[in-house]
Amino acid sequence: MADKKARLTVDGIDEVFELPVYTGTMGPDVIDVRALTGKGLFTYDPGFVSTAACDSAITYIDGGKGVLLHGGYPIEQLAENSDYLEVCFLLLNGELPTPEQKQTFVDTVKNHTMVHEQMLHFFNGFRRDAHPMAIMVGVVGALSAFYHDSLDIDDAHHREVCAYRLIAKMPTIAAMCYKYSIGQPFQYPRNDLDYADNFLQMMFGNPCSDYVTNPTLAKAMDKIFLLHADHEQNASTSTVRLAGSSGANPFACISAGIAALWGPAHGGANEAVLTMLSEIGDESNIEEFIQRAKDPEDSFRLMGFGHRVYRNFDPRAKVMKQTCDEVLAELGIENDPLLRIAKRLEQIALEDPYFVERKLYPNVDFYSGIILKAVGIPTNMFTVIFALSRTIGWISHWSEFHSSPNKIGRPRQLYTGPVKRDYPKK
Repeated sequence: MADKKARLTVDGIDEVFELPVYTGTMGPDVIDVRALTGKGLFTYDPGFVSTAACDSAITYIDGGKGVLLHGGYPIEQLAENSDYLEVCFLLLNGELPTPEQKQTFVDTVKNHTMVHEQMLHFFNGFRRDAHPMAIMVGVVGALSAFYHDSLDIDDAHHREVCAYRLIAKMPTIAAMCYKYSIGQPFQYPRNDLDYADNFLQMMFGNPCSDYVTNPTLAKAMDKIFLLHADHEQNASTSTVRLAGSSGANPFACISAGIAALWGPAHGGANEAVLTMLSEIGDESNIEEFIQRAKDPEDSFRLMGFGHRVYRNFDPRAKVMKQTCDEVLAELGIENDPLLRIAKRLEQIALEDPYFVERKLYPNVDFYSGIILKAVGIPTNMFTVIFALSRTIGWISHWSEFHSSPNKIGRPRQLYTGPVKRDYPKK
């Protein structure tokens, strides 16, 4: 039931529209405009930045206050006390697991880490220099050809099985994309390792010698996975929901999400940070680029500073900064030229009045880019790791969408083309 009513008058229409106003548990009220369609009216909202296209109980963001909650739990508390797979359980089920539920969940994920052996042949169809995201889009979409025993989207158990498979297999596929690009044999998953440890050994291990993961690096990877797990109705999540509204299978929907994430305005942000650091090139050039960033007439922008959603600060960045400092100290690579540029930029952004007044603080992409470089992951793999992390958010929203009555998505438009005209006579 609506808590309030909004009244709308439109010039030329002799009627006052009474529109229901709904109030969620948190956040702004929303006006139900569906009744306008029957009167030949649509609302106009390019980018859907002022439109609630769904109701959801998974994640809440208040960008003005720098708040990010999963199931009501602040991201800072989850990052301190939880791990990625526990957050996966929370996003899927709405509650944190008991110790017994957590163990069962982890064991089930570990039992699904391998991919069908025939899928290895898919990689041979790609050029060795193909972007890893191009490979991932194709391979994840093809999962439906191998796991078609659980594609009934109206069956809750099938949806659960698909979620487990995707959470478990994405690290394996991501590592395979990397191994293929450098010409090394694929490294099989090991079920005796934790989620992040397993990913690192698949990335950097080889059949010739045992790979022993560094606990600090494994912890950092788990933090990156956790902090990128979900971010409400962003472009890729909305893409997954829209694709899912057609009844498409979950693997195809996640592939669509990966494609949307690939864009530099979305998932490519941390890759753009490293590109920017390379462009600056040397600490001696920092002042020049800072002045360019302040010049409204200059097209140069500092990547990894500020955030479209967070108008105050990115709550994930504080956690990522601490993790970044721990990784750099552990590896002893503070003198790496690009990392020295990054640390100097961080200092300037936190002290310079220009950046402080505009709240252009370093965001999660800035710190995660530095960590991934320090770990030894190439920049073209950054977005792949983002996709790996975000898969749980995508499949949770997809499952939530199909857990209740739904409609196929059908946005409207403001038509600005020619009016009806006759085909010219010959």
